[in-house]
Order: sequence, then structure tokens, then C-alpha cells
Amino acid sequence: MGNAHRRRWTDGELTVGSYLLPHRAARAVFHPAWIPDSLDPTVERLKRARVAVGFVAALGVHLVIETGFSWVDLPRNATIASIVLFCVTPLTTGVMLLVWRRGATVRRMRARLLDTVKLLSLFTASAFFCFELFVFGEKVGTIPKIVLNGLGLWMGFFVIWGAVMLTGNFFGTAAVHRCLPPLLATVTSWVMAVPDLVSPEDRGMDDFVGVVCILSAPVTVTAIALLETHRLKKHHGIRLMSHPATFPPAPAPAPQPTAYVPQQGTPFSPHNGRNPYGA
Repeated sequence: MGNAHRRRWTDGELTVGSYLLPHRAARAVFHPAWIPDSLDPTVERLKRARVAVGFVAALGVHLVIETGFSWVDLPRNATIASIVLFCVTPLTTGVMLLVWRRGATVRRMRARLLDTVKLLSLFTASAFFCFELFVFGEKVGTIPKIVLNGLGLWMGFFVIWGAVMLTGNFFGTAAVHRCLPPLLATVTSWVMAVPDLVSPEDRGMDDFVGVVCILSAPVTVTAIALLETHRLKKHHGIRLMSHPATFPPAPAPAPQPTAYVPQQGTPFSPHNGRNPYGA
């Protein structure tokens, strides 16, 4: 872990050209080099399915149940979501630390926990900054407003793509415990669904259909997260309630196949005794 922890945050991915493309900048910033890769392709596919289904279901709630999707409300919604994440992630991780300390000390995870806090703070600050750009742009003249709205759009796409990255790795908590990202995704999806469930006046259809649509996101995310944790437990011996120090060592990466190098020179040299034209 020591050598991996000393790697640079972006590991050279954030270049000058990345600032022109917000999705590339977001990937370099919100998916740091110290976040471990998935243990096998099935876990990676489950993670991507969890991210995709969660976003589609959440977007469907806004399009069908509430007043509709609005680009104007996007920065405000991102800010609210970041506040929820800023509260849910530390609380859930803190509860799990109390559970894991029964098996071993949690001091060795301090460095990775600090990295996740940095990532969480960075996303929250980005969402607030994007929101403030649009708010301040309404208070100035035409030319400054155009400039601020342009920066706000760039930050909007930066925050959206960052949210996609963070939904998969959940602020790099997989570096602390492989089961933390699916757990945090489950808890967050249920926390985000509760306000819609207790506010029937916000639903534009009958209660039964509204409840079914609202619960589609947390139920689907929970089902995929359970499959993900089951895969980690069955094939890699990683259990949610166990301290990471008790896990079996991660498999070594497969050696890269060496490129074929053809034999140099003619195979019928006069020194190998097979040249039919040799003296």
C-alpha cells in the first residue's frame, strides 16, 4: 500500500488539454490513480450496471413524477446531492469502522480515509462553486453573465461527469474496503428516496404509481449491490463485516505476454548444417 499511496493523484492524466474537455478533467480529478481496479470483469460490470441503473431511475423520477427536468435546477440539485453525500458517506463509513475494529486496528486505514475525505470535499466544493456561478451570473451585466454562464456550463458538465465517476468508486472507498462502494450506493439511494416518499404533493400521479416509480431506484441499486457483495464474498473471500486485514492477498496481476521476435538472419546459414546451397 505504501508505494501505491505515494503515487500522484492524477498520475499524469490531467494535462493542459484536459481543461478544454470537462469529462477528461473530471475523470482525472475524481478517479485518482490510487483507487484500485475491480478484482474481476464481473464485479466491474456489476459496478457499471449499478451506476447506469441508478442514474436512469433517478432521472426517470424527475421526468415522470416531478415537474420535469430542468437545466436551471441542475446545479441546485447537484448541490443538494453533494450535501447528502457529505453527510451519508462519513456516517456510514464511521459505523463500519466501529464494526471492523473488532477484528483489527483501523489505524492502518487512516491514509486512505483521508484521501476519501479529500475527494468528497473536492466534489462538494465543485458543486457549490458551479451553483454560485449561475447565481452570481444573474446579478451582473450581459457580458459578465455570458462569461459566468459559460464557466458554469463547463463546471456543470465537470460535476455531472464527476458524479458518474464517484458513483462507481464512491470517493475511493474501495481502497479502504471493497464492499464500501455498494454499501454506500445502497444507503444513499434510500436516503434520496425518502423525501419523495414523504412528500406526496410533489408527485404528479396517483400514490401507488408514484411510490413504485420512486422505489425503483433504491430497490434496483440495492439488488445490484447485493450481487456485487455476494460476488466479492464468494470468489474473493471479502466480507462486508470483516476487517480488510483479514482478507486473502489480492491476486498478482497476470504477466503481460511478450511480443514474438522472429529469428534474425536466414535459417539456412552455412553453420547450422541445413543450408542446401552451402559449401
